[in-house]
Amino acid sequence: MAITAATKLSDFSGFIDREKSAAIFDQAAKTSVVQQLAPRVPLGASGKSIPVVTGKMSAGWVAEGAQKPASKGALALKTMDPKKIAAIAVVSEEVLRANPGGYIDLIRPQIAEAFAVAFDAAAMYGTASPFATNLATGSSTQEFTGTAPAFTAVYDDLNAGLSTLVNAGKKLTGWAFDNRFEPVLNGAKDTAGRPLFTEAPFTETAGPVRQGRLLGRQAFIGDGVYDSTTKTYGFAGDWSQSAWGVVGGISYRVSTEATVTINGELVSLFENNLVAILAEAEYGWLVNDPASFVKFQNAS
Repeated sequence: MAITAATKLSDFSGFIDREKSAAIFDQAAKTSVVQQLAPRVPLGASGKSIPVVTGKMSAGWVAEGAQKPASKGALALKTMDPKKIAAIAVVSEEVLRANPGGYIDLIRPQIAEAFAVAFDAAAMYGTASPFATNLATGSSTQEFTGTAPAFTAVYDDLNAGLSTLVNAGKKLTGWAFDNRFEPVLNGAKDTAGRPLFTEAPFTETAGPVRQGRLLGRQAFIGDGVYDSTTKTYGFAGDWSQSAWGVVGGISYRVSTEATVTINGELVSLFENNLVAILAEAEYGWLVNDPASFVKFQNAS
């Protein structure tokens, strides 16, 4: 055939496949903010009993020849029972073999993210929670001054939350705020003009959770802390009054013969050449004293 134009790559568009990259536009896997602050305790399959001090020894001055005071300590037990969380992904055998776009490689981190989202929602707000306690129920409330996002007195509001805790004989050991509040913290200053939030140097936190110091305490900023119903942006309190545990981590199983509910109907994997990937974990969560926490919100 006669040449009418130089041969270009576009002439072979149907023959040349585009090179595929990793899923660089996928949002980074979310890490649980609650699990960063609350202490982790070993948790067995049958649960855990945690001793709680309900009474302390006391001492008194004694005059010469006078009777010495007697007192005793007291303990109570609180239980943390593991609760199961699970997720099932169903794909065809062809998808499993071809792995288009690295889809199969993304399932594991996405399941871990889904577990973190569900755990934080249950631990903070009791959302679809199997646990008996959460941070929001029983905690104090501190309203932010002004209207979001232009809060007008961040330092005073945070300090008021601290005052609420210490006046009740509680401690503040750490802060947890949602990413929505990060721009506010970045611009907030104390009465001397110093930034309230300072980045923690040489500290690496797993996942997209920003770590720093706020009023001298550790602070974490991450996804999933904000509650749209109550307009809650974060929590502060004594995180030693909470605890979490997990039985053995996340386990994964693959089946080609099980039956799975799809679109409301039971479907045979074997009969339809499907593969199911099951992920399970057992978490425990306990808040000993919800009054040791204060939630910061802008409900008005």
